[in-house]
Amino acid sequence: MSSEPSTTVAAPTPDTAHAAVDTAKPGAVRAVFLDVDGTYADFGIVPEGHVRAVRAAREAGHKVFLCTGRPLSMVPESIKAAGFDGIVASAGAYVEVAGEVLVDLRLPADLAARTIAVLDSNRAVYILEATEALYAPESAEGRLRAIMDKHFSKHPDGPEAGSSAILDALRTIELSADLAAFPFAKVSVFESPVPMEQLVEEIGDGIAVVANSIADEGRHAGELYRKGISKADGIAAAIGRLGIPREDTIAVGDGENDLEMIAYAGVGVVIEGSSPALTALADRMAAPPSREGLVAAFKELGLT
Repeated sequence: MSSEPSTTVAAPTPDTAHAAVDTAKPGAVRAVFLDVDGTYADFGIVPEGHVRAVRAAREAGHKVFLCTGRPLSMVPESIKAAGFDGIVASAGAYVEVAGEVLVDLRLPADLAARTIAVLDSNRAVYILEATEALYAPESAEGRLRAIMDKHFSKHPDGPEAGSSAILDALRTIELSADLAAFPFAKVSVFESPVPMEQLVEEIGDGIAVVANSIADEGRHAGELYRKGISKADGIAAAIGRLGIPREDTIAVGDGENDLEMIAYAGVGVVIEGSSPALTALADRMAAPPSREGLVAAFKELGLT
């Protein structure tokens, strides 16, 4: 897989105000971008109502995409089962439309090496997220499994239902191996003895951090990514290929890494209970996946 995009796309400018608010012409094809964790799925489980809503929207002629911080290797068939027109993964670093890969960005080699060196020197527990697989030092496997079990056990169906998407894609690497030799787009830090801000400072230029939607360790967990890339970039690449105007886009999300896409989309839908910063950008609110909130949201937006 190439480390550079196969299609050059101008960077979007996600302002604090949307390009438009529900201004799509009647009959216009809308492009809908759905965050996964906490939006489309609940602890990795997709409610049946959401599956039906996506299928109905596509049958009506609209384009529906997953738009997730997860890498492609962490998106199982159970999440993709409704059928989608493409996916924005790795928080904008990977874009696929109708089976064609438009963007597949990885951390530059020097930045990757610096990132791993700092994580290891601080004895952090982490996963390197790549399109093909997830990589981690073999010494961290036991702790990673314990963290996954704790998080996904909160779902009524138990830990295996959601955690398998992560653990099945995990490839452990011997401590002596050069992890930087496995090109990756992001890093999920599940446990760190020092705050994430300190890790970012030690790594230096080119890296940024957002909250982690799986680990719940406050400042001592998060997602490290290439600074300057967001889900909004992924949306811009996808609609550029499809020829759909920005004002005809809808983005739905609930997390810190959704800020740029909610600001960029023509209509931003935010899940109830999201942060004040995200809620302030919302044109509409929707119930969480535990209450099948996308069913009502899609109907109100004229998608179904």
